[in-house]
Amino acid sequence: MSTPIVDVAGKINKTIAQELGAELWQVEAAVALLDGGATVPFIARYRKEATGSLDDAQLRLLTERLDYLRELEERRAAIIESVRGQGKLTDALAGQISAAETKARLEDIYLPFKPKRRTKAQIAREAGLEPLADLLIRDPNRDPATAAAGFVDAERGVPDAAHALTGARAILAERFGEDADLVGELRELLWSRGRLTSTVRSAGSGAGSPDERHAAKFAH
Repeated sequence: MSTPIVDVAGKINKTIAQELGAELWQVEAAVALLDGGATVPFIARYRKEATGSLDDAQLRLLTERLDYLRELEERRAAIIESVRGQGKLTDALAGQISAAETKARLEDIYLPFKPKRRTKAQIAREAGLEPLADLLIRDPNRDPATAAAGFVDAERGVPDAAHALTGARAILAERFGEDADLVGELRELLWSRGRLTSTVRSAGSGAGSPDERHAAKFAH
């Protein structure tokens, strides 16, 4: 499939203008000055007429977003080429990649197509265990051991039902870990509800013991 030609620079400038609540021409002028080597303080003080008086705070935010969005677009292009090279770039996937607004979302989408070393899940698939994984996830009420018994094949490295279930779990774990929507939801859930806690480690009863010396590093 062919990928639509996108004016990347124009897209970035429009996004920044919307985020800053500024006019497009103001952003374009500031970007041109930055690309020409001007610094934020210089632009804020001496180029007010060119940027429509964008202040220091706006220009610093503009610079941060400009760097981020340029890196995002470079990564997007690299991912599209990688997936296309694998012969797996569909219209739906290209749409997902194009719609990704953050680096994290982009990497979540790319994860299933990212070249990687041979995994436990891949080995399990080669042993013919993917149908078992599909069966278990489709029918949670099915007895796993009974279902796995039908996939025992010593010649393919599956000597018993326990090994078959281990392989099926590996396949499902990889599948869940590469589900971009699921990973994104879990990340947001972690940020919104997660808690980081710490406890004081016991120094130990022996004076000068390794535990005591270790704990002393964090005493103050």
